[in-house]
Amino acid sequence: MANKPKFTAQQEQIARIAKALSHPARVYIMEKLIGLNACCTSGEMIGDIPIARSTLSQHLKELKYAGLIQGNIEPPQIKYCVNKANWEIAKILLKNFMK
Repeated sequence: MANKPKFTAQQEQIARIAKALSHPARVYIMEKLIGLNACCTSGEMIGDIPIARSTLSQHLKELKYAGLIQGNIEPPQIKYCVNKANWEIAKILLKNFMK
């Protein structure tokens, strides 16, 4: 049996980014955080988005897993921000992929 080639790290990274951006709520969250150019809590986001708080938490988790956002723990809350370095990488990867 021949060994099949594996996906490259770049292919896997693009797929993680694409998955993270594959839901309108997550696109909204990214737009909000980018527009604010600041950190905010999920409580500050929940009033603007038509989803339940628990659903928002899951979307934030997915964006964080993809590395697009980061959480700064400031007890008793977590403030979420765009991970600027990873967002720049994501933009380059997606731009090159779309060529």
